Parts: sequence; C-alpha cells; structure tokens
Amino acid sequence: MKLTPNSTILFQGDSITDASRSRDNTAANSPSALGSGYANLISSQLLASQAGDGLRFLNRGISGNRIVDLYSRWKVDALNLQPDLISILIGVNDTWHGFMYDNGVEVDRFATIYRLLLEWTRQRLPKVQLVLCEPFVLHCGVVTEGWMSDMAERQVVVRQLASDFGAIFVPFQGVLNEALQSAPPEYWAQDGVHPTPAGHQLLAESWIKHVT
Repeated sequence: MKLTPNSTILFQGDSITDASRSRDNTAANSPSALGSGYANLISSQLLASQAGDGLRFLNRGISGNRIVDLYSRWKVDALNLQPDLISILIGVNDTWHGFMYDNGVEVDRFATIYRLLLEWTRQRLPKVQLVLCEPFVLHCGVVTEGWMSDMAERQVVVRQLASDFGAIFVPFQGVLNEALQSAPPEYWAQDGVHPTPAGHQLLAESWIKHVT
C-alpha cells in the first residue's frame, strides 16, 4: 500500500519503539519525538519519498511496556490520536519480565489482551490500517534458550491476530534470523533484545517492504 496524503501513522510498543524518544515533545515528524530507532528511520525515508503528501508520524512507544501496560494507555496514546495507521510491536517484555522479575504476561493472557486491544481499535477506528510487527529476540546477551521458545509462542499469536484482523504482518524475527548469516547476534542486538543501529535499519527496511 502507498500511504495516502495527510495520513497519520502511529508507532506503538515498548523500548524498541521508544528508542529514547523525548517525552516532552509529542509533535509529529520531530526527530526527538520519533526517537533514534526504526520508527525514525521509517519516517525519514517515507517523508523524503512522499514529500508534499502531508504525512504525520507519531511515536508513543514506552520502555518496559507489556501488553497489559499498552492496553491501559491505549485510549489516550492511540485511539484519541485518530491515526490512519497504527504499527504495534509488543511482546518482549511479557517474556523478559517473566524470566527476570516474575512479572511477565503468560502467552494465553497475552493473546487475550492483545485481541481485546485490537477489537477495541476496530470498534473505535473502523477504517484504521493495522500493522502488527513480530516480536523478536536473538540468542545472546540476557536471552536464554527459554526466552526463545516462549517468544516463538508469542510470534504465533501475533501472526494469527494479524490474519484475524486483516492487519499487515511484519516478520521482524524472520529478517533478523536471515541476517545471522552475515553477522553474529550481538551485531544486530547486543543484549539479545534491543537492536543496534544495524538492527534498527533492518527493522525499518522490513517494515517499509511489507507496508508500503
């Protein structure tokens, strides 16, 4: 799809989307408001390639968010903004907090709440385009084998939700797995979770490929 003129595109998620964005600046298309990660890279490329179309890019990712946290702020940070496209990347903290802090969100509950969030979105914004990004981890840094299997279950959930809600699915884990043929995991995500500059570039390229 080509983003239509005057569209508002909202990026939502956790620290990977947040990417140290400024909380004090919520303006559209502002570098500090978009953060330093894939959301900024996507916005920069599309603002250049569709110059004059009046596209508005917003980032409301918040570091540490699980699906339950995203749901709790969804009305203010998504629905009330009236976006034309919402891109969601969520799931790694639901795993991370389970393994590290005994405060994760079990896979079945993750699926239930994610579905409720999408149903709510369809009710309030029936014409919105949904983009569901595949949550991912790489086997390095803090990530153990247990994380990998837990994340694989969440990936199945997100892929199914994308199908059920007519959303575009962006296979972030898949593109990172392919990249392991050219460089080790640490090159793409040093701690196994947060992408390096090279990792964010791969995510941005994959998003643009599948969405536009």
